[in-house]
Amino acid sequence: MDRRIMRALLSVTDKSGLVKFAKGLEEMDITIISTGGTAKSLREGGVKVSDVAEVTGFPEMLDGRVKTLHPRIHAGILARRDDENHRKQLAAQHIASIDLVCVNLYAFEATIAKPGCTFEDAIENIDIGGPTLIRAAAKNHSGVAVVTDPSDYDAILDEMQKAGGSLSDATRRQLAAKAFRLTNKYDGAIATYMERKC
Repeated sequence: MDRRIMRALLSVTDKSGLVKFAKGLEEMDITIISTGGTAKSLREGGVKVSDVAEVTGFPEMLDGRVKTLHPRIHAGILARRDDENHRKQLAAQHIASIDLVCVNLYAFEATIAKPGCTFEDAIENIDIGGPTLIRAAAKNHSGVAVVTDPSDYDAILDEMQKAGGSLSDATRRQLAAKAFRLTNKYDGAIATYMERKC
């Protein structure tokens, strides 16, 4: 099974180091797809990027609440690379695999810490697509690298450059564990906030 990363989805709130990371991926001939503000930042930084809407055939909807929640995205992430039936289903639907998912989440805790934050503000800052992408990529970490922390960008690029565009099983597992830890903490913060509002 070819483990090279060929296609990456980048959708981040914290854009620190993003352009440098994306350019590093681009230098390895990795196709980049992205959403809204992330795509805009990448283009401004000189990175070639396709919008998720081009992949799904649907525009971002409901004030950005729905961007990546689509089979053309999640099938590309969740398909098992070692399963011939999964590969055939992707081919039948003309869906390309997504091999790297780089996502960080709406800053929920920072939002609720702001003076005057309303309950409605807090609810609008609950990320849905981000945790879904992260969990899907982390579940399928044998075929997908999940990146949630900008401080990992340099090490990931370094390993990929040395390994012909791939990441080791150990690195993928480590990144997946970190991803699940992030979504666990994120959901815990939301639950704690909502319990306090009951």
